[in-house]
Amino acid sequence: MVNSKTKDIVLCGLFVALMGVGANVTSFLTIGGVPITLQLMFAVLAGGILGSRLGVFAMISYIFVGLVGAPVFAQFKGGPSHLLSPTFGFILSFIAVAFVSGKLIGDHRKVARKNYINVGILSILCNYIIGTNLMYVAFKIWADAPDSFSYTMAWGWMLAYLPLDIVVIIVSLGILPKLRTALRRHISSNANA
Repeated sequence: MVNSKTKDIVLCGLFVALMGVGANVTSFLTIGGVPITLQLMFAVLAGGILGSRLGVFAMISYIFVGLVGAPVFAQFKGGPSHLLSPTFGFILSFIAVAFVSGKLIGDHRKVARKNYINVGILSILCNYIIGTNLMYVAFKIWADAPDSFSYTMAWGWMLAYLPLDIVVIIVSLGILPKLRTALRRHISSNANA
């Protein structure tokens, strides 16, 4: 019989590792000059598969692992200095993304199609609102942005990423039901063995 706590620990660890991989695909995956990360996808999948509580725990664990120095942030970096990085808000937003995904999808056995659409919209909103606002604050207060840097400019930068993030969300929500079904099947077959 599968020990539920062991399964949870293994799956949380898996998502911590996937977040690290997702952060670093930018090393070789750039489309039209825009670096691509798969962190948004893995944060959605973490909540959708683990549920809100464990999805949030996996994202907090990922952040902790990076802040203590493991090279799991973009460009294989880590360490406490990332707390002051203008992009750290996007990393923090993954906690909210996993929570939203977990509440609307992961905590339920059956999921309505509209919940998947809501997760897609809310995940992008969480990521962009938290990340862009904290990026703007960081640039204005400690990251030495030019005086001409404005709130509108910060949001304008994000427009380059939006189409790709929409594609990432569509892909993640496309594979999420299959992963949930496969995982449930695997767990139930091990429980019956």
